[in-house]
Amino acid sequence: MASALARRAGGSPAAALWAAARGFASVGSDIVSAAPGVSLQKARSWDEGVATKFSTTPLKDIFHGKKVVIFGFQGAYTGVCSQSHVPSYKNNIDKLKAKGIDSVICVAVNDPYVLNGWAEKLQAKDAIEFYGDLDGSFHKSLDLEIDLSAALLGRRSHRWSAFVDDGKIKAFNVEKAPSDFKVSGAEVILDQI
Repeated sequence: MASALARRAGGSPAAALWAAARGFASVGSDIVSAAPGVSLQKARSWDEGVATKFSTTPLKDIFHGKKVVIFGFQGAYTGVCSQSHVPSYKNNIDKLKAKGIDSVICVAVNDPYVLNGWAEKLQAKDAIEFYGDLDGSFHKSLDLEIDLSAALLGRRSHRWSAFVDDGKIKAFNVEKAPSDFKVSGAEVILDQI
């Protein structure tokens, strides 16, 4: 347990204690069961939203029967997210696919329309699936919610990543601070698959 906590919180014993105190979802747990009844909103234009009657995607449809790398962070158009986090996955997509990953998913506490515009700006939609967690319920269920009102962002998500195989969390990494980018990038998760 301590080694799993250390892995997901940055590797040190102090980080493991921090993660344990926070109560994050853990390695071995089922991500769908951890967030019962939660659905995400696939990034899309407004017209696509209207055409799909504003449909949402249940977590079971995203994770069951698939090998998924998922990562999350504070929000679209923010510094580290735009400059480092998404590019790390975009630039390593072939390596992730070579390890048998079916999909790479980015999720943030944003609406699907903002995420769509941002994904297009980053030219990452062909490599990464973007999903909005409009009300933050997914991140709240995983105890990944953080109040970033001081940065004028409101309630958002910690920066994190996970490798999920058929719904089961196999690796889970959470940064200690919102601006940290040490354990949640593609380079780290590649070594955990």
